[in-house]
Amino acid sequence: MGKPILGNPQKTIEILQKYQFTFQKKFGQNFLIDTHVLDKIICAARISKEDTILEIGPGIGTMTQYLAEASRQVVAVEIDKNLIPILSDTLSGYDNVKIINEDVLKLDIAGLVREENGGRSVKVVANLPYYITTPIIMGIFENHVPVESITVMVQKEVADRMQTGPGNKDYGALSLAVQYYAIPYIVANVPPNCFMPRPKVGSAVIRLTRHDRPPVEVADEKLMFDIIRASFNQRRKTLVNGLYNSDMLNLPKEVIGEAVERLGKGAGVRGEALTLEEFARLSNDIATRRQGSKRKDD
Repeated sequence: MGKPILGNPQKTIEILQKYQFTFQKKFGQNFLIDTHVLDKIICAARISKEDTILEIGPGIGTMTQYLAEASRQVVAVEIDKNLIPILSDTLSGYDNVKIINEDVLKLDIAGLVREENGGRSVKVVANLPYYITTPIIMGIFENHVPVESITVMVQKEVADRMQTGPGNKDYGALSLAVQYYAIPYIVANVPPNCFMPRPKVGSAVIRLTRHDRPPVEVADEKLMFDIIRASFNQRRKTLVNGLYNSDMLNLPKEVIGEAVERLGKGAGVRGEALTLEEFARLSNDIATRRQGSKRKDD
């Protein structure tokens, strides 16, 4: 095992020059160059020597070195083939790191975890490319990948949306989806000068601790998320009109109106006023009525 030698601007520049590496905008590459932030991420992820870590987008291996020191095993997925020789160099002192040159959005992550960790829960730790943050996180949750927690660097605006509640302008479908699967906690805000190249926006480290079981009971998970998406797709409409106009739901207006009325929030309520628990109640009510309607038709 080596000792982390990366994590400062000079070392990063040396490595990039040695391999004549050029940043690719299409991969959203912003390498972390602040050791204090790296320490905060490792601490927040609560890594032990028993843990297998899934890292997405290791870059030149800066955080990977820290993860390898703290854990039993690191499996790192990197899309850019030009970074593979660099990673082979910077991680040569670590025998507990496996690099996979794949697009994480096309990868069977659940299958990878089964293969690498016998199906036991892993911890995801990453400095995520901002343009694919939501698909990555929701893909992990919706495909029921066995994860204990996800500790990631994301755009600050996205971190705020993940942890906010009803009535806030940042509250939306992402807030509800994340909070259905996990407890979000913003660990630290990170300014642009902690990266190379500097992003144009502020960043944040957020930890999502997976619920043992969701905080609400839902008869039809897909229906609930269709209702949530439909209610935020047209924010200016009332909840009833937003759901009625949605192609995803195809429900009679009276069914929607009666279900919303039973929430006791008033006919003019909008989706952004509802809690996760209220969306679950609404979804279960509509699911029951829809099932009853199907039985009558039969």
